[in-house]
Amino acid sequence: MSDVQDYNSSLSDAAQSRKFETFSYLPPLSKDAIRAQIQYIVDNGWNPVIEHTEPENARSNYWYMWKLPMFGETDVDAILAEVEACHKAHPNNHVRLLGLDNFAQSAGTAMVIYRGQSV
Repeated sequence: MSDVQDYNSSLSDAAQSRKFETFSYLPPLSKDAIRAQIQYIVDNGWNPVIEHTEPENARSNYWYMWKLPMFGETDVDAILAEVEACHKAHPNNHVRLLGLDNFAQSAGTAMVIYRGQSV
């Protein structure tokens, strides 16, 4: 198993070594890749939800909700605008996007779009 990559994680370098959500083990998503993931949420009929938290609290189960879930929203640009507004209002916080599945009553996907900087 020597070809399996080890993801170093440490409390002394929590900002850089911690991994969060679906895509955090990959390089940062490009704008086009983020747009494609939002389109995937819309295509599946999931409800977009934007959340944020301080980097030091990111391991907690509680993240702050940015406004209400965007029930029934199908405009990718509107969802992107809200993600950007959340990031602009909280530039030092992690910002994540969830796609809530009404039928399974769970999150269909979750991804951290912006990683905040530890202070």
